[in-house]
This record gives sequence, structure tokens and C-alpha cells, in this order.
Amino acid sequence: MDVEVNALALNVTIPAHLRWTDVRRGEEFTLQTLTVRLLPEGTPAAKAYGRPTAGGRGAYVSFPVPDRPELTELVQAAAARAAELWAAAGR
Repeated sequence: MDVEVNALALNVTIPAHLRWTDVRRGEEFTLQTLTVRLLPEGTPAAKAYGRPTAGGRGAYVSFPVPDRPELTELVQAAAARAAELWAAAGR
């Protein structure tokens, strides 16, 4: 069967020691999760998501992921773990 998969994505919790803050529209956010997508050409793309540092009912806003080796390693480890889980589910 010829199956076309358009997208693959996974959500990853950013460990507390790797979290960072960023500002959008004058409000500071603490980045807590990554969404990693596998693009059609086979490369990963990640966005970070967070909530307002001050708390409250602020929106869940996306931010670019900084180019830091430890975050690249987190994305790679998450992709490897996701592959293991998919492989195990197919047995």
C-alpha cells in the first residue's frame, strides 16, 4: 500500500534546568515545551511554547528555539525516543 504521510510531530517537556524566558508584546513567558515537526524534506523544525511567567490566563504562545547545543540534544533525544515508541507500537 502506498501511504503518504504529510507530517510527524511530537511534544516534549523542556526539563526545568533547560527552560528559558522570552518576551512577547511586553509580557515575559517561561518556555516549557517543544513541538518538533518533521518537515517533508526530512529535517526537524522545533518551536517552544510557554505561559506567562507572572501566571494568569495568558495565551500559550510559540517562540523560536535558541541555537543551544543542549536544546539540539534534547530535540535529537526526543526524536530517537519517539522512534522507539512508534516501533514498539507496530509490533
